[in-house]
Amino acid sequence: MEARTLVEVAPRDTIKDFQTGDTVRVNVMIREGDRQRIQAFEGVVLKGRYRQGDKPAPGATFIVRRVSYGVGVERTFLLCSPLIDSLEVTRQGKVRRARAYYLRGLTGRSARIKERR
Repeated sequence: MEARTLVEVAPRDTIKDFQTGDTVRVNVMIREGDRQRIQAFEGVVLKGRYRQGDKPAPGATFIVRRVSYGVGVERTFLLCSPLIDSLEVTRQGKVRRARAYYLRGLTGRSARIKERR
């Protein structure tokens, strides 16, 4: 018997390859009443990755963190969500862990991530 999912699981061409440590800009569909608009959320990926061509798991998520007005803001996105319009990688970061939760406790220069070449 085939398992059913609420959201269609298929590789997306509007989402570029990313991994933990990358700085990404996620364009998200926002609904306000009867109007829709696209809002960008840019930050560092703390958890999750995506490779084009791979079929993601139905519940696959990734966490993006940014600091806004001195306050850390984290947002969890569903990889297969139809609300994600597109995702661009603005900077490729070099980290040695799959989950960069240690960035939550760092500020200033120590919170910087080296660039992957």
